[in-house]
Amino acid sequence: MFFVTGTDTDSGKTLVTSGLLMAFNRESARLGSQWLTLGVKPIASGCEMTPAGLRNSDALQLIACSTLKLSYEQVNPFSFLPAVAPHIAAKNAGINLSPQVIAAQLDLPAFAAADLCLLEGAGGWRLPLGEGRYLSELVQQLQLPVILIVGMKLGCLNHALLTQEAILADGLQIAGWVANSIDPDMSVFDENLATLKEMMSAPFLGCIPYLSEPTAENAATYLDIKPLLSLS
Repeated sequence: MFFVTGTDTDSGKTLVTSGLLMAFNRESARLGSQWLTLGVKPIASGCEMTPAGLRNSDALQLIACSTLKLSYEQVNPFSFLPAVAPHIAAKNAGINLSPQVIAAQLDLPAFAAADLCLLEGAGGWRLPLGEGRYLSELVQQLQLPVILIVGMKLGCLNHALLTQEAILADGLQIAGWVANSIDPDMSVFDENLATLKEMMSAPFLGCIPYLSEPTAENAATYLDIKPLLSLS
């Protein structure tokens, strides 16, 4: 089981998470195996009200790319209608979002059936939960290795290095990192990527270019899952 975080809210966590699931699915098919893959989105704001209840597009994308099929509520136990910071949405809804409460709602026995389980975070590494608590404390509690998504744009070097520093300071392993192009007009892209490769301490899992069709299938083409195979 891995936790997927990003350098910012729009770094492309869902695209990369679904791409990794798809890459594992392809490798399983290539080997003639039947690996079970699962994407989980514990907290999601910006949901849509449907006849079945609140639904989040990111969570639905993870479900579509997972071969282990669980209920929506198992995949996304905390969903909020407004597209605001989750701790604000939770407070307005009268819900406690402490790390312990979130952990209690995660169906870890069901997740354990997957050969690969990816828990996608919300926001960045220090996502506030309210009352001085952070989502990163949940990752510490579960002792999960982290996959870091770097949103490639102006300022990404600082964001990436600070996030890496924080994850390591929390005593956690970074299993790998992905460069995801979110700004098609980013200057000196190759030079920035080269700098990150020099300064990031974890295995490089790939660089996803700016995609005109940002699908899991297209993202998977650019991802190298070999460093994760020994850990999953």
